[in-house]
Amino acid sequence: MKKAVLICILAVAVMACSKKEADVKGAYLARIDNTNITQADFDSEFQALPDYARQMFADAAGKEKFLNEIINKELIYKEALKKGVDKSPEFNKKVEDFRKLTLVSQVFEKEILAKAGVPDQEIKDYYEKNKNDFVVAKELRASHILVKTEGEAGKVLERLKKGEKFDAIARAVSIDTGSAKNGGDLGFFKKGQMVPEFERGAASLNVGEITSSPVKTQFGYHIIKVTDKKAGEPIPYEKIHDLISQKLSGEKQRAVFDAYMAELKKSHKVEINREGLLKAGPAPAQPAVQEAPAMPEEKKEEPKK
Repeated sequence: MKKAVLICILAVAVMACSKKEADVKGAYLARIDNTNITQADFDSEFQALPDYARQMFADAAGKEKFLNEIINKELIYKEALKKGVDKSPEFNKKVEDFRKLTLVSQVFEKEILAKAGVPDQEIKDYYEKNKNDFVVAKELRASHILVKTEGEAGKVLERLKKGEKFDAIARAVSIDTGSAKNGGDLGFFKKGQMVPEFERGAASLNVGEITSSPVKTQFGYHIIKVTDKKAGEPIPYEKIHDLISQKLSGEKQRAVFDAYMAELKKSHKVEINREGLLKAGPAPAQPAVQEAPAMPEEKKEEPKK
């Protein structure tokens, strides 16, 4: 009799625990062997999807399809355990790499990002002190030397470095005959009047400056010189706020990071095998063609030819 009562009590306890767990995780939607896929599991996987993918699985048929994807993943997971994949050196290396990356990320968030916030007043002050930096040129005046190949463009740059006059080289070698007779002068142009690559190259220069590397467009390779700018109004603060915030935050993160790393290095011995580093191979070569930053503001005509 006592034994029967004890069994009933245990049964009720198990049922209560099962019900409590089900209440927390939700009713199971599928079962593979002794593993339940619950509503909570489904919701967690579903919310991890990007917005466009969630829309694909939003209706009844889509939800069933998505559930089957979760089942497939669980089946493959079980098969991986059965085959001992979790015991392989490759798996353990990836687990260790992920563990290290996660720990580094969490410390970075706590020790660097949390201390590198930029208040709005600091952003506003920076804008007011540097308002001239946010003036968009309404018009640029530029000259260019257009050649067919990157090698020819390199030779032009060498001649310029040796002191030859820009306009003289333009008259001699530029394949844009329309501007070559004027020493490469294209006159004034507004944003959108030139192909984007050319515009970006010109926008990155101050008056009197020449591109340090060739700018490639559909027409060939350009060496660009900005000769004049007609300034417009500063970009409104509201439109440039986020860009300034990113800049200041990046600078502050770098400063906090450098200080943090300097402190860490005081308590650790760091050695660099420079001889071994040299044997490791050269760094990847940098592209020779200049990719200049876009102008803040957009006619898509070709450079005058």
